Amino acid sequence: MSLRVLYLAHDLADPAIRRRVLMLVAGGAEVMLAGFRRDSNDLAAVEGVMPIELGTTADGRFAQRIAAVVKAVAGAGRTLGLLPRPDVILARNLEMLAVARRASALFGPPVPIVYECLDIHRLLLKQNAAGRMLRGLEGWLARDARLLMTSSPAFVEHYFKPLSSVDLPVMLMENKVLDLSDRQVAPPPQRRPAPDEPWRIGWFGALRCAKSLELLAAFSRAMQGRVQVDLRGRPSYAVLPDFDARIAAEPYMHFHGAYKNPEDLERIYGQAHFAWAIDFYEEGQNSSWLLPNRLYESCRHGAVPIAFAGTQTARTLGGKGLGFALERADPDALVQLFDAMTGPAYDAALAALAAAKPEDFTAGRRDCEALVQRLRNLAQGLPTPAAGLQGSMTPYRSSLEVDAQDG
Repeated sequence: MSLRVLYLAHDLADPAIRRRVLMLVAGGAEVMLAGFRRDSNDLAAVEGVMPIELGTTADGRFAQRIAAVVKAVAGAGRTLGLLPRPDVILARNLEMLAVARRASALFGPPVPIVYECLDIHRLLLKQNAAGRMLRGLEGWLARDARLLMTSSPAFVEHYFKPLSSVDLPVMLMENKVLDLSDRQVAPPPQRRPAPDEPWRIGWFGALRCAKSLELLAAFSRAMQGRVQVDLRGRPSYAVLPDFDARIAAEPYMHFHGAYKNPEDLERIYGQAHFAWAIDFYEEGQNSSWLLPNRLYESCRHGAVPIAFAGTQTARTLGGKGLGFALERADPDALVQLFDAMTGPAYDAALAALAAAKPEDFTAGRRDCEALVQRLRNLAQGLPTPAAGLQGSMTPYRSSLEVDAQDG
């Protein structure tokens, strides 16, 4: 009998939501999807899963999102109450945890809740009364949850253990590339440009970092065409309201629109020599702790990642001997990096990518089955192997390690 999962999504158009649904379905689960919509990104639609819309939220408007959540909680009986009883509720982000608690109560005996937190919002990190109140609310909403799913060990080290009042077993679920073909192959070879061709840097995904945009614009102009920057994905117009005008004014930066994840990754990374794996959006906090999609996507598909020194991304890449770490966040540092980018230096970086383990960057069908098995054990009331955050624990286990212990 398949596991029935109710997945509550903070943004139905987020490609990461689509990837998680695909993982659950590939692992053998029956998925019911409900959540908020922020835009009409049709590329994020999941084949065979019709979402229930709980309302509309706006990027960057926290008060509006709170009002939408309150309305969704009040109307949960109408929107979710007629669904078949789920075995597990998976709640993405804090606002959906509030909806999950209300949804759980609709189905009689409480349904186990998993709190999926893949970003730490800056408001949760404030040391004032508002920050303490929000962290208290998070702990209160999570008190009936059974598992915390997060994507970077730094989130646990810097937030969940020292600051948050959440005390749950932890499952590390990295933002790996989903490949259901289970091809255990090295990244494809990437040619270096001909003498008359530019280097190409790909900046793909959620485009929300004004500092990266300024830095890459100044750098590409300084290189006078020797480096081109290709942007793809979803610009955040709440953060970058003049994004279109800025890109139109840049001679060496080009925006190519949205793409489908994971289907288009091999194509778009195959057109880039390097990948911009840097984010200053919440510098020193979430941006320093996360392990972004770009890290896994670029390594899997043969584009050499450029990270920022001192971040979790740079530490992870450095531990594997991969990519380059930018020591300073200024155009001159990038100019120096590319002035020293000889053919042999680039070939050595590519060889390191080719020698890396594909499973370090790729989630295959076995990972999907391991995830669903972990959720099935949770639904059946089986003990979780990791202790709570405040006790002794071994939180940083891959889904394959979970499979070996739980399955």
